[in-house]
Amino acid sequence: MDLYEYQAKELFALHGVPTQAGDVVHTPQAAKEAAERIGGLVVVKAQVKTGGRGKAGGVKLARTPAEAYDVAKDILGLDIKGHVVHKVLVNPAADIAEEYYVSYLLDRANRTFLAMASKEGGMEIEQLAVERPDALAKVPVDALRGVDRAKAEEIADAAGFDASVRDQVVNVLEKLWDVFVKEDATLVEVNPLVKTPTGEVVALDGKVSLDENAGFRHPEHEALEDPTQTDPLELRAQEKDLNYVKLDGSVGIIGNGAGLVMSTLDVVAYAGEEFGGVLPANFLDIGGGASAQVMADGLEIILSDPAVRSVLVNVFGGITACDAVANGIVQALALLEEKGEAVSLPLVVRLDGNNADLGRQILRDAANPLVELVETMDGAARRVAELAAQGA
Repeated sequence: MDLYEYQAKELFALHGVPTQAGDVVHTPQAAKEAAERIGGLVVVKAQVKTGGRGKAGGVKLARTPAEAYDVAKDILGLDIKGHVVHKVLVNPAADIAEEYYVSYLLDRANRTFLAMASKEGGMEIEQLAVERPDALAKVPVDALRGVDRAKAEEIADAAGFDASVRDQVVNVLEKLWDVFVKEDATLVEVNPLVKTPTGEVVALDGKVSLDENAGFRHPEHEALEDPTQTDPLELRAQEKDLNYVKLDGSVGIIGNGAGLVMSTLDVVAYAGEEFGGVLPANFLDIGGGASAQVMADGLEIILSDPAVRSVLVNVFGGITACDAVANGIVQALALLEEKGEAVSLPLVVRLDGNNADLGRQILRDAANPLVELVETMDGAARRVAELAAQGA
């Protein structure tokens, strides 16, 4: 779960990271009132879960409360990389002498944690990493040892922080590690971490991603969720305990196992190039269960997406045999018809593995005109992309 900036900074404050307090508001009038309370120059910042806010016009200074009203009016409703701004953070404007960058993240490729730090913050860190990789220190962090004072000093020295701020940066690095570990985060990032003209080091911005698999340890994290920023279909899928992610294409995907589903997305996208760029419409992993109800729930969610033109069911039978999957498909179609939600789009089904021949025979015997069997994964991907293009 990605957090808004203001939520990240609230977590920072809980763990002793020096940061700014501000007011989160939803209307221009509330922004004006917040500016009146703060007094002086303020910065109005769009609260969206994506980067590039400044370049998109989502971060602006306001010299007066009246100007804060106008600025908030401009930012609220702004579309930033597909994210519509519904609230803004009003902060005191900070004088900045220098900008830095620090972060901790889960380094999946190397199966460890990674600290990154640079004396050059405020810009897109990806750009810095490409253009001037020597300016970005990358220090592996042992999961068992973590970040103590000595490790924080190693990170700060690797980045070359000046003596005037080194101790403060070390303190920030220690406290950010507390945020990372105690909140079960996969990313904690500050860009920029700034030095003020008076020499204080403060986290002016913050990005935090929490590991939802650890949610059972953090019931308080539930309050951080924002259902308005979640696709309605994804919310419905969550209610049915389905692993579903909405995408932008027109081919509905159902598979068993995250690896198989990811491969299916790639194969469908590749096959879709032949038919004008047809793409997958979703990720849906039904896991090891393929009961009629699970299959019906999956189909119902996928078919609720008006962009879907065809559906691919790609299953490799293992613990759950293909005959059970086939029965699940047949019964799911019947269940949806009973509910008045009869399937009207073509379904391409590829079954392989345990009891695949029996599963295919069950589907042939059912003789549903919408269900088409294809033996290979590549062939199924090509056929479902072709059908989606025909239905566009």
